[in-house]
Amino acid sequence: MAAKKNMADDPLNGNNGKDNPKLSATSKSTTEGELNKKYEEANYINTSKPVWNYSLLTDEEVKNYQAGTNYQLYKKFGSHSIKVNNKWGMYFCVWAPNATSVSVKGNFNDWTNHEYELLPRWDKSGIWEGFIPGFNLGEAYKYHIVGYAKREIDKGDPFANFWEKRPDTASITWDMYYEWKDEDWMKSRKKHNSLDAPWSVYEVHLASWQRPNKYDEESYNSYDEIKERLVPYVKNLGFTHVEFMPVTEHPFDGSWGYQCTGFFASTSRFGDPQGLMRLIDAFHQEGIGVILDWVPSHFPYDAHGLFMFDGAHTYEYADMRKGFHPDWNSYIFNYKRGEVKSFLISSARYWFDLFHIDGIRVDAVSSMLKLNYSREEGEWEPNEFGGDGNLEAIAFIKDLNETIFRDYPDVQTIAEEATDWPGISKPTWDDGLGFGMKWMMGWMHDTLDYFKLDPLLRQFHQDKFSFSMMYYYDENFMLPLSHDEVVHGKSPMLYKVPGDEWQKFANLRLLYTYMWTHPGAKLLFMGNEFGQTNEWNYKSELQWELLQFDCHRLLKDCIAGLNNLLRTEPALHENQFNKDGFEWVDLNHRAESVIVFKRKGKESADDLLVILNMTPVVRNDWEVYVTGKTYTKEIFNSDETRFWGTGDVFNPTIQCELVEESQQKHRVIVNLPALGGIILK
Repeated sequence: MAAKKNMADDPLNGNNGKDNPKLSATSKSTTEGELNKKYEEANYINTSKPVWNYSLLTDEEVKNYQAGTNYQLYKKFGSHSIKVNNKWGMYFCVWAPNATSVSVKGNFNDWTNHEYELLPRWDKSGIWEGFIPGFNLGEAYKYHIVGYAKREIDKGDPFANFWEKRPDTASITWDMYYEWKDEDWMKSRKKHNSLDAPWSVYEVHLASWQRPNKYDEESYNSYDEIKERLVPYVKNLGFTHVEFMPVTEHPFDGSWGYQCTGFFASTSRFGDPQGLMRLIDAFHQEGIGVILDWVPSHFPYDAHGLFMFDGAHTYEYADMRKGFHPDWNSYIFNYKRGEVKSFLISSARYWFDLFHIDGIRVDAVSSMLKLNYSREEGEWEPNEFGGDGNLEAIAFIKDLNETIFRDYPDVQTIAEEATDWPGISKPTWDDGLGFGMKWMMGWMHDTLDYFKLDPLLRQFHQDKFSFSMMYYYDENFMLPLSHDEVVHGKSPMLYKVPGDEWQKFANLRLLYTYMWTHPGAKLLFMGNEFGQTNEWNYKSELQWELLQFDCHRLLKDCIAGLNNLLRTEPALHENQFNKDGFEWVDLNHRAESVIVFKRKGKESADDLLVILNMTPVVRNDWEVYVTGKTYTKEIFNSDETRFWGTGDVFNPTIQCELVEESQQKHRVIVNLPALGGIILK
């Protein structure tokens, strides 16, 4: 690959030496000669060898790394373009504690082993490092490691910021300089990412959202091409946030990014790291937050990755009862090792620091917490207290969340966790794990089970519908209708619900109306907004041709309408995680399957009344008794013609009369559309 021009002239790749104690006392007026002299005094440099003995790491940084408390490893580990003795070159730093030799190889030396040997640190930390003068940016390279039992292995750089496009597997030296233009967003994003802000998340798999050739799985849009198409699309739909399924580098497309080999690199499928920065920047300039799917639970066994990194179990547990995932045929991080903990938390901080992301969705948290996850009796060993919790993983998760919220108090961390483990989104000081939110998997299962039923049978299963509010306040929940629900034979959303074509679309609009008016954040996977008729297939693209049909195009408009309500009606988000925000009004009409509840804002004038008719029967002059404020205006009706409804049943005026003055009890008389939901204010 052609060499890239150096984009920053400071020795720490844009950090201006702020994090290097050896340079912290250097004033702005320090000359280049004085700076190089400081380097020479601090490091022994033998210029007669291909690799100069040189270090950016301080002793304190190494000790913190080993203790599991160095969370900025990306600033020193990996490859960094710096100037030493008036020579530009590349500083390399890698941890390989079981190695007897580590050398850098690549296109620059025709992939020859042992020519550019890194040097082990004197402190026996297992860190190998050195400076190679004249080494350019944009060069492909690997580490040739002679490891445990003299095993010889070629490995990519665990801290690489850029990798070759698969099937090639080398790391690439790169500069991460980028001039951000999202100052307004960064200054104000606390109000957008807070727990009382509206949260509607559009989940996207970047490769298959759109392709240049829909029939060619090797066909990818660049980050810039995605930016031009995806940003205005999400903006027009009114989503507050977008979530990218993993964009960290991964070798196999079929893993959807969840089998990661590059924890500090965006995938090269769509271009270089700055391309992803431009995409995120563009979302921020349109007032839309960006969440990344992040996978600290496991990694694959690809030869160039972390598995058996130096010939031994370095990043993974050596005991395969803890170190191997039977479900995913991958390996589990050894959370007990300080170096591994520093590596993972540094990875999370890297994306917040260099890419300005607004949150991470942490994948497969259940598998991290439970020693017996997907294991039968005898296939796992209890912890020291006899329980099934992985104490080291629990400690790691708590430190992860404490660190992120300490350093980035205006972001969120979101757990994909499917068990009844207590306190997932409670603060660590309150004996919780410290996440900001948790996916509400129980709501998802119960809701889909309910809406799959023939409407005439829903009267017998109303408790399944209403059960979510029995435990809702245990956590800060996000309601997910994610990619997992439209693959592997589960059917697309449109075909989960019963009836003819009209009833299917009406049912889906009703389901979404319920979802958007239920307390909590919302997440919807791409394609669900317009009713895909196929399951999601990562090899192709969404069925954009369906938008030529009114039923699909106007379903998309329904989502936009619900997002607009979520943004503009305080009652739908201000109290979304506390008991002040919700009240059941009527659960007593099971036979008719009409369900009524309030969403309540901080001001009572903002309260909304939600009425859901779960059967294909029009109900005119339906009476609802409600205390408090009167309701005089219909602000949403899922049966409107603009959403491909009939438009025949609506409420231009609402009868609302006081029937009991002492309790301010009112009778509201409304018309309810078949398989429809209305919202009154």
